[in-house]
Amino acid sequence: MTGERASKQASKQRLVVPVARQTRFILVAPHYPENVGAAARAMKAMGLSRLVLVRPGRLGRPEHPMARKMAVKSLDVLESAPLLDTLEEALLGVDFSMATSAKIGNRGAFTLRTGAEELVRLAARGLQLAVIFGNEKSGLSDAESALCDATLRIPMAAPQPSINLAQACQLVSYELFATALRD
Repeated sequence: MTGERASKQASKQRLVVPVARQTRFILVAPHYPENVGAAARAMKAMGLSRLVLVRPGRLGRPEHPMARKMAVKSLDVLESAPLLDTLEEALLGVDFSMATSAKIGNRGAFTLRTGAEELVRLAARGLQLAVIFGNEKSGLSDAESALCDATLRIPMAAPQPSINLAQACQLVSYELFATALRD
């Protein structure tokens, strides 16, 4: 095999870290199809593939053309995402779950970095993990957050209270991957 062909073959292989195999991203009531597709793309770029959708809105479904368009080279993640009715259902088989929140004042909330470190540590012990994201307008309800073991908050420098759902998925995906590579 020539050097160029070997390089192309190597670039097609995926590096998958344990935390990626053991973590599912759960999107609760996503509304915009673009966010669903972009979340799938963000996950796959960082080696994650377990996407779960709970009560997606009429538009926020994997079959929507805009979701498919945004899921560039990630249709496998998008198409394999189960559609469930409740967060309780989505958490079946999960040993440790982390709710994301934009709410200020969440005492004991993990930052992005410390949350990723905790998830990587738990993945090394073989636990099944979940990161839960609320919908674009209201986030997770207090009742949904209460179902989770911990809270993750992405710090913001500006008074803007939150970031886009797909951007949050990208940041968490990246931090999980980068943390796993360091450990």
